[in-house]
Amino acid sequence: MSKPFLGVGVGFPISLDTKGDFQIAEYEESVRQSIVIILGTAKGERAMRPDFGCSIYDLVFEPNSPATAGKVSQAIQEALLFFEPRIDVIDVRVQSPIPEQMLVNIDYQVRATNNVFNLVYPFYLEGSAG
Repeated sequence: MSKPFLGVGVGFPISLDTKGDFQIAEYEESVRQSIVIILGTAKGERAMRPDFGCSIYDLVFEPNSPATAGKVSQAIQEALLFFEPRIDVIDVRVQSPIPEQMLVNIDYQVRATNNVFNLVYPFYLEGSAG
């Protein structure tokens, strides 16, 4: 089913398909990749858009605690509200399976289709590489 209103763009990470063309991300996959790009970009990282991104990277050296989990959840909700207008965030839950990692479960609804999706985003604390 064609959903051009959700957008089409070069896939992330950039790669080539079997014909040598850029891999394309369409529709809901385009939305998912946009969320990953927003969350993977620290505020101030883009020279021409210093406001773009998510402030979770200000929390890298915070302790793995319920307070930090709340700050991570809030930062993600704010970033998605400002930079991904195609979705409504339903819920953001943070789990800590190991001391240096938080798993962020994001439930979101694509506004144009009302389809609900879930994305699990790993966030590493204390500067660990994971």
